[in-house]
Amino acid sequence: MIERRAITHWGEQHLAARLPKVAGSDVLLLKGDELYLSAMVRRVFRAGLKHSLVDSKWPAFEKALWGFKPASLALLNEEQIDRLMGNSSLIRHRGKLRTIPVNAQMVLDIAAEHGSVGSFISDWPCSDIIGLWRYFKKRGAHLGGNSASAFLRMVGKDTFMLSNDVVGALKAQSIVDKLPTSQRDLSAVQQAFNLWHEESGRPLCELSMILACSQSAPR
Repeated sequence: MIERRAITHWGEQHLAARLPKVAGSDVLLLKGDELYLSAMVRRVFRAGLKHSLVDSKWPAFEKALWGFKPASLALLNEEQIDRLMGNSSLIRHRGKLRTIPVNAQMVLDIAAEHGSVGSFISDWPCSDIIGLWRYFKKRGAHLGGNSASAFLRMVGKDTFMLSNDVVGALKAQSIVDKLPTSQRDLSAVQQAFNLWHEESGRPLCELSMILACSQSAPR
């Protein structure tokens, strides 16, 4: 019923074109820790800003931040951040720049414990994707809210996202009655997605997009 409503709004071909793609474990494992850190920092800077603006600045970020080498960025200090704040080719947001050494250290810690960030993310079961969100929120900086799921979507890990339309669809199915933030509500959402996955065989990201498209038509 949900998918039929989404098709009614978007049409079968347009809906299919909107479905996100999942990277296989082999792809996740091939990506270096620098790529994961770059995506993580890009997500932090995208929050509250137009994605296209941030993306247009990213080559300058890659150059100014030494190709996002975690070992170097974990040592980023206030004097260096002051210099970055003077670089007009970057988005000069001190609070977000200060998250970089924190998240770089997290990347180093994950790599030390699991071999690489790619291995860690690949091995984490999608049936508990909210647990991975929680991990990044607790261990990282500015990775709460929708940031952890958005970062995972960026790198290709299968995850649902709690956009306004997805939450609206979850409300319509009486799974939650508000934006899920408590562990109880998030667990209920995870269980619903796990059930839909078992029934349909679709990855979480596709289910998430179908839910979103069931709530709104193209503008």
